[in-house]
Amino acid sequence: MIAELDHAIADLVQTIPEERILQSIPGIGPVYAAGILAEIGQINRFDDETKLASYAGLSWRQKQSGNYNSSTTPLIRSGDNYLRYYLVEAANHVKLQDDVFKDYYNRKYHEVSNTPHKRALVLTARKLIRVIFFLLQNHQIYEERR
Repeated sequence: MIAELDHAIADLVQTIPEERILQSIPGIGPVYAAGILAEIGQINRFDDETKLASYAGLSWRQKQSGNYNSSTTPLIRSGDNYLRYYLVEAANHVKLQDDVFKDYYNRKYHEVSNTPHKRALVLTARKLIRVIFFLLQNHQIYEERR
């Protein structure tokens, strides 16, 4: 049943021109591409990648008062839950396939001692948002660095 749904999604998403762009990123298949594109809609709705990240709920609340800036700031609770899910799951797969994302994840993982995986994965998803935004804006295919 699930395999049939995945196959139907793959057939349907082939009719969308942007799916080829997203599937050029190693680790993003037809299901994640379809989900991300369905939730984003038209990329030109967003002025920049920070607006897209906020829409997905992958940005942090400001905690400051006077000269004090908190070093621990939680993610915002608002945003598109489905898009956040697709981006975080896609980032988890992309970091296994692409060395640039893998190195970025590992660097962020070792920066803190508490909840390193969650933090590193969300930051990797933010990096993925930057890449996706740039690729969709410029209609380019992802090319791995060598």
